[in-house]
Amino acid sequence: MKKKAASIRVLIADDHSIVREGLKQILADTDDIVLAGEAENGNDAIRLCRQMSCEVLLLDISLPDRSGIEILKQLKDEFPKLAVLLLSMHREDQYAIRGLKAGASGYLNKQSAPAELVGAIRQVAAGQKYVSAAVAQALANQVGGERAPTPHETLSDREYQTLTMIASGKSVSEIALELALSVKTISMYRARLLLKMGLRHNAELTHYAIKNHLVE
Repeated sequence: MKKKAASIRVLIADDHSIVREGLKQILADTDDIVLAGEAENGNDAIRLCRQMSCEVLLLDISLPDRSGIEILKQLKDEFPKLAVLLLSMHREDQYAIRGLKAGASGYLNKQSAPAELVGAIRQVAAGQKYVSAAVAQALANQVGGERAPTPHETLSDREYQTLTMIASGKSVSEIALELALSVKTISMYRARLLLKMGLRHNAELTHYAIKNHLVE
């Protein structure tokens, strides 16, 4: 009699309960994937990873307390073998490469079909990377040196996050509140990104972000 393969244990970290319920339903419809636990913020995700065993973490890149990239880096330091599949509503070319460079096993848009999510979970659980054709091409271009990095690609993760939030119409105070950082810190990120990108003010920043499809 053939031995049944062990189930893939998955932890979900997303601050939207409706999204979590949808993901849980997709997992429930599979025979080889089980839900190990769920978290609604970054600190809970880290705590659960320490408390229970799982092979894959579905991590929302935009959590209320800490950025997904920041959480990803900490978890990979603590659990090098943990496969982290980043989930986001942002287009893949905005955060995918940053996430992969930080140690993610893959990046998936939340609008992807359930079958694609299941396939991605199985792939990263097997120790492989999961990337879309668009991300694979972008990575190939970078490795091949076909183009110089664009200005926004030179930004740190926090600077890039600040860029997209300002371009989305949020004030420095609103960003500070959302990221649980001081206004002074966000102002510093803003000053740094303007300097790096050769921009003068928020209007030029917003124009750049829209032109380069960094915000919807």
